[in-house]
Amino acid sequence: MRTDLVTEPGDATHPNEDFAGVGLPASGQGGCVIVLDGVTPPGGGTGCLHSVPWFTARLGGALTELTLSSRDLTLPEILARAIGRTAEAHAETCDLSHPRTPQATVVLARWSAAAVEYLVLSDSALLVQASDGTVTPVLDDRLARLPRAALATDALVDANLRNKEGGFFTAAADPSVAARAVTGSLPRHEVRALAALTDGATRWTEKFREGDWTALFDTVAKEGGRALVERVRELETADRGERAFLGRSKTHDDATVVYVEL
Repeated sequence: MRTDLVTEPGDATHPNEDFAGVGLPASGQGGCVIVLDGVTPPGGGTGCLHSVPWFTARLGGALTELTLSSRDLTLPEILARAIGRTAEAHAETCDLSHPRTPQATVVLARWSAAAVEYLVLSDSALLVQASDGTVTPVLDDRLARLPRAALATDALVDANLRNKEGGFFTAAADPSVAARAVTGSLPRHEVRALAALTDGATRWTEKFREGDWTALFDTVAKEGGRALVERVRELETADRGERAFLGRSKTHDDATVVYVEL
């Protein structure tokens, strides 16, 4: 098995809010990939004493343990339990009903000798390469389908769209959000490799249009995740003055890539 994991903060002076992990049980049977993209809150309060990196570390740790040890649970059940555990860790000190309580996007994949299961919540991406080389993106595109006018201000998003019906969903403090994730399963023999990416890395395809999902996957498979992140950074720097036109809220974003050949 070959694995490649790269994660880089968008700003070296601020903590990386992403979480990434690859888990391989001691039994040698199966494994998992977990990628979280912590949601950077706007200025103002979040109702929480804890940082986004604290939250993603807690949630990521719970997901890793449960995914590897609880094979009787489905991925939505695992995500729900992990969110619940994380919420319990700060429920007595923080206002978890606040719309900007720490939260994250989720990519979760688990494989055994028989199947590859996957779960995607919000705008991180999972790319699945089939045994014939075909690359298929698994995306939760609810945020991308919302009209720009509805996203005009943070107040509008929080009041009408964030973790609300008709909007989009992230892993925050409510375990029931796990049922909103995009999920599925494939026969193990039909899958050759997986790539999980936060939107800081998928900008190469989604924002800069440098290549389609297959081209992005091939870059990671052949040159490594570091090469993809470096290309994204070059593109971001080159169009710094046009970032508002391209719809990017910040010049650089935390970027994470995890690649696994099964």
